[in-house]
Amino acid sequence: MTTESAQEFYGRWARLYDFVARRTPGIAGLRSRAAAACRLDPGDTVVEMGCGTGANLPYLRERVGPEGTVVGIDFTRPVLERARAATAAYDNVHVLQGDATQPPIRSGGSGALNAVADGDAIDAVLATFVVGMLADPADAVDDWCDLVGPDGTVVLANAARSREWYAPPVNAVFRAIVVLSTPPTTQLRYENEPHLRLDEKIDTAHARLRERAVAVADETHVFGVVRLTAGRLE
Repeated sequence: MTTESAQEFYGRWARLYDFVARRTPGIAGLRSRAAAACRLDPGDTVVEMGCGTGANLPYLRERVGPEGTVVGIDFTRPVLERARAATAAYDNVHVLQGDATQPPIRSGGSGALNAVADGDAIDAVLATFVVGMLADPADAVDDWCDLVGPDGTVVLANAARSREWYAPPVNAVFRAIVVLSTPPTTQLRYENEPHLRLDEKIDTAHARLRERAVAVADETHVFGVVRLTAGRLE
């Protein structure tokens, strides 16, 4: 899928994605847990790659406080407009249009729109439900690990097939959701099943984070479908 078609697809469904991102039962607890896994303190700087409609940003802002900095990056303009509206009350939350694999920001320097002050380290990077959409998720994880400062944290949260003993019915539902959310949604047969491609990308991304980190925490949520990995970097 080209960048242009991806923007069109996700932009068209921005309102529905926003509703699902904020109203799905249990999702608030999961987002709070992901924010906690970032190991943030008041005054820290955190960047969310693929922030979508901004559902995670208030949780991150709560962790860094009014003296910290939260940056959300996404490439779809209609999605970003909803994120900006949701965080308009916070002057330390910045939403930027850009590619998560080439974020318009860097550690120890000023990013786009001066979202990060000169000399400030990026203390954490969060990416939820993002790596499955990337062509090379391991390479993106490497870049995110390089972005954080000393003792920084990278957190990944993604949905993949459950490995629990009760997995078959759960995974049947999961496959249907993946197919419906993967353009073109009208396609019934695939040469390569999208849920299997998604599994492979998520396994690769989380494995790379474990390789790069000096301390790792792994969790599963939502019937084993959601995998959360937090890695502390040197």
